Amino acid sequence: MATESSGGMLAAVSDELAAAVESGSRSIVAVYGRRRIPATGIVWKDGIVVTADHVLEREEDITVSASGEDKIAATVGGRDPGSDLAVLKITGAAPAAATLAPGGSLKVGNFVLALGAGAGGGPSRVTASFGVVSALGATWRTARGGVVEGYIRADLPLYPGFSGGPLVDTQGRVVGINSSQLARGQGVAIPANTVSTTVDMLLSQGRVRRGYLGVTSQPVRLPSELQSKHGLKQETGLLVLGVESGSPAEKGGLYMGDVIVTLSGQTIADPQDLQAALGPNVVGQATPAVVLRAGDRKELSLTPGERS
Repeated sequence: MATESSGGMLAAVSDELAAAVESGSRSIVAVYGRRRIPATGIVWKDGIVVTADHVLEREEDITVSASGEDKIAATVGGRDPGSDLAVLKITGAAPAAATLAPGGSLKVGNFVLALGAGAGGGPSRVTASFGVVSALGATWRTARGGVVEGYIRADLPLYPGFSGGPLVDTQGRVVGINSSQLARGQGVAIPANTVSTTVDMLLSQGRVRRGYLGVTSQPVRLPSELQSKHGLKQETGLLVLGVESGSPAEKGGLYMGDVIVTLSGQTIADPQDLQAALGPNVVGQATPAVVLRAGDRKELSLTPGERS
C-alpha cells in the first residue's frame, strides 16, 4: 500500500509539473536575432516580448515565432546590457501575455522550471529543466556591468537557447527571466518585478539610465577612533584613488584621498554600494555625500552624470 501510495503521489507531482510547463509555455516564443540557434522570449504584455540582450546579435531583421513556422517581425524597443534584458515590439497575432507570480511568493527550496522555446517555440516544441531555488539574492553588480535589484539562483541547467526564457513556479507563473551571461559560470534569473521595472524604463527611454561620478576607488578599513568620532557603524568606506578630469566628482569637490561613507543617505562600504546608489533617480540631481578628509567629516553635493 505504501508503495502504491508513494507511486500515486509521485505521479501527481509529475502531472502538476507537466501542467506548469504547459501553462508557462503558452506565452513563450522563439527569438531569431542571431546566426546560431534561436533564443527564447516571453510575451510580457500585449505587443511586447522580453528576451535576453546578449542573444540579439543584430538590431534589424529580428523575428519571433510561437509555432516554429509563422514568424512575426520584431523591432527593438530598448536594450540594457547591464541586466541582460531587451524589449522587442511586435504586431499581429501572438500568444497571450504571461501570468506573473506575486512578488515575494518565491522561497528558497521551492520547485521551479526553466522553459526554452527549443527549435521553434510553442507548447509542442517547449523544452524544460527542473530544480529548486537555491538562493535569493539582494542588489548585486552583474558580470555585464549593471546593478540589478536581486537575483534568483536555481539548481537546474540552462540549456542552449534558454536565455531570455522564463523561470516559472509550479503553477506556471513567471518568477523571473533566465540569463546565462549575468553570473560567470552559472545561470541566474532576474526577478519578475525587476524585469517589469526595467521593461517600463526601456519602453519609455530606450535604455536604463545609470549614474557615474568618474572615480576609481577601493574599500578601506575605518579605524575605530574615526568610527566613534563620527558616529559611523560601518567598518569600511570607499577610498578615492583617482578623479577624472571634468567629471561630476571633480566638479562636486571630491578629491583623491577622500573616503566616501554615504551617498544619497546610503552607506557606502565598497564599490558595489556605490554602483547601487548611482541609480537612474540620481542622474543629473544634486545628491548629498559624506566623505572623510584627513579624518574630518565633509558634506558635499555631487551631481552624477549618466554612464555612457
